[in-house]
Amino acid sequence: MIPSSRRIGLVALWALVAGMSMSQAARSAPPGQHQDPAGSMKPYIETLPGTAVAFEMLPIPGGTFLMGSAMTEVGRREDEGPRHAVRIAPFWMGRCEVTWEEYDQFARKLDLKRKAREKVDLAAQPEAEKQADAVTRPTGPYLDETFGFGHDGQPAIGITHHAAMEYCRWLSARTGKVYRLPTEAEWEYACRAGTTTAYSWGDDPARIGEFAWDVKNAEKPQKVGMKKPNPWGLHDMHGNVAEWCLDHYRADAYRRIAIDANRRLPGGKAPASGPVIMPDAEEYPYVVRGGSWDDDADRLRSGSRRGSNPDWCIQDPDRPQSIWWHTDATFVGFRIVRPVVEQEDLKGLKSPVVKGKRSHSEEQRR
Repeated sequence: MIPSSRRIGLVALWALVAGMSMSQAARSAPPGQHQDPAGSMKPYIETLPGTAVAFEMLPIPGGTFLMGSAMTEVGRREDEGPRHAVRIAPFWMGRCEVTWEEYDQFARKLDLKRKAREKVDLAAQPEAEKQADAVTRPTGPYLDETFGFGHDGQPAIGITHHAAMEYCRWLSARTGKVYRLPTEAEWEYACRAGTTTAYSWGDDPARIGEFAWDVKNAEKPQKVGMKKPNPWGLHDMHGNVAEWCLDHYRADAYRRIAIDANRRLPGGKAPASGPVIMPDAEEYPYVVRGGSWDDDADRLRSGSRRGSNPDWCIQDPDRPQSIWWHTDATFVGFRIVRPVVEQEDLKGLKSPVVKGKRSHSEEQRR
């Protein structure tokens, strides 16, 4: 949450930082890359209606990049290749990971409780408010939702992929803007911020302490935004908590994407445009990126990938287990994006997960 007295100054600073970063990226990139067709995109602060809770969104210019890791990159895994060209449309991305203050407005029904206190006529509300109120909310967590790691300014953790998607649906209805999880391609593009090195600051893991929280310098998740940002002004893209992406995890996803893209341009290397492996009713595995406070340096690389699995809720005694909370994923959180123009296959997307349906294991999904 951002004190109101600081907002104007922060917006000016972010605009300067983001503008410098994007200008530098444009100068260093080949012609035609890192263009911003929206032109007027600016950083902005979104304040949740009826509250003082706010978060910052930074503009990410559209462009083309090489997704995946170089064969020679230290720590590279098989699922990080082959490298392939991807075209990304412009979007905004949260400067930081979603915090408990933001998530609790949804999960703890704080917005509904406020309306009850203020005796709001629910039937007379605008249609968007009615839609937000109608979004199903999480059941109570089995354990303390923060796992004793702290609340204020801390990233929301232990949130399932379904819960993160439903939060985005609620947030979209509350604000009148389209918010969602980033696709895996959008996430890596934003993380790299025009770089091709192992990390957005270069190839040297010895510099992690400047930019990220990992297993060597943290024993729990830390407050968001405490380390240096990447070249596009995004904090904690490396480390702190790993972040949900929209996509189902496939170990061979990049091979499939590259084959499909090249099929559309015989004899050439066509960039894949906005690739995504769509979510479905299965609860696992989904992509998390960026590594966490509980990971070694190689997991924090820009190209490192990981898929969720049922072990993340192994301590949940309920049967069926919760579709909202992961009892054993204190290293997982999320951040949000807002597309300038939503791609067709993602319009109106909502989580198709339904409580009680059996999910395939990670091994079955590969």
